[in-house]
Amino acid sequence: MKYIAASIAISALAATAVEAQEERRKIAPPAVYDVAPGLGHFTDDVLFGEVWERTELPSRDRSLVTLSAIVSTGKTAQIGAHVSRALDNGVKPGEIGELITHLAFYSGWPNAISAVTETKKVFDERQIAPVKNSEAARIELEAAAEAARSETVSTTVAPTAAALADLTNRVLFGDLWQRPDLSARDRSLVTIAALIAVGQPEQLPFHAKRAMDSGLTPSEASEVLAHVAFYAGWPRAMSAVPVLKQVLNNRQGTQVSASQADLKITPAGIGSASAPEEYFTGTVQISGRYQADAPARIGGATVSFSAGARTAWHTHPLGQTLFIVSGRGLVQKEGEAVQEVGSGDVVWIPPLIRHWHGASSTGPMTHFAVAEALDGSSVTWMEKVSDEDYGKGVRE
Repeated sequence: MKYIAASIAISALAATAVEAQEERRKIAPPAVYDVAPGLGHFTDDVLFGEVWERTELPSRDRSLVTLSAIVSTGKTAQIGAHVSRALDNGVKPGEIGELITHLAFYSGWPNAISAVTETKKVFDERQIAPVKNSEAARIELEAAAEAARSETVSTTVAPTAAALADLTNRVLFGDLWQRPDLSARDRSLVTIAALIAVGQPEQLPFHAKRAMDSGLTPSEASEVLAHVAFYAGWPRAMSAVPVLKQVLNNRQGTQVSASQADLKITPAGIGSASAPEEYFTGTVQISGRYQADAPARIGGATVSFSAGARTAWHTHPLGQTLFIVSGRGLVQKEGEAVQEVGSGDVVWIPPLIRHWHGASSTGPMTHFAVAEALDGSSVTWMEKVSDEDYGKGVRE
């Protein structure tokens, strides 16, 4: 009997120990286990039990990425807990304040002000003194890169939005990005995490390149995608994958010396395929597609349109040149009349001009299109040109 009693006692103690261990592992709010036990499992065992434990990104960086995602998407209720975790992971109070300041420019003042309110509660609980501006030397941005960025803003933004261009050059990059309260690497890390979270991957190439120039490794950049997926959703993380892939490929390409590069010939008609239906109307074939290796940014293809076929409305960050190989075609800049082009004509479309082009209604047209990429992107597609608008343009 004593043996049985002892066995029961040991079993009870073991069960109690297991239950205590399981309770210690529980990180999700108590309501989660009553409402969505599966969510409790993924929160405890995957997000915090696996992802947060991965060494590819230090816990301090994970806190910066997490705060960037939830601040930029306005998840106010989650901010307090992650501010506390960030402090425990070595993020300084001044760095948290500067992260919020930085994201005011990238996700809006309302999100930043809401984040300040929740952060102040944590600071008060921990008796953290009011944060002061850093007295360290201001960050010096790379002169050549800044000159190119500023020129792009001045030529592509200023003609339409002069005040926005001025504030971009003078305040955003001329002041905020040079504040020493957050390192250059951390500012870029915060920015790319926020851009992924708010679903703006087209802005990612410039900032991902800047982040890696400031010390973020390719493996760390890749890990940011996996981490943000849990805080902003899989679709937004997956949308950023091809953009980051292009950035990484471009960086790798710049390491290839001229002696290693090979001359390339693309035979006529190679890789012929139908154009994507979401960006074209009618029967359109694309062949001879090419993209120059970094550091060159030029790319293009031969595009053949059947009668009445055309592109959707679109823009190019650095403009586009069309050489009309055969047939009669149409091209239209938004707000202006349709213009007719023919064999041998060369068409130049300036940067960021909304336009479309295609064949006439009576016959096919083939053109060779050339465009340069800016931060990995050479085109932004928009809605299709309706049959009504196409017909109206032809008649006019």
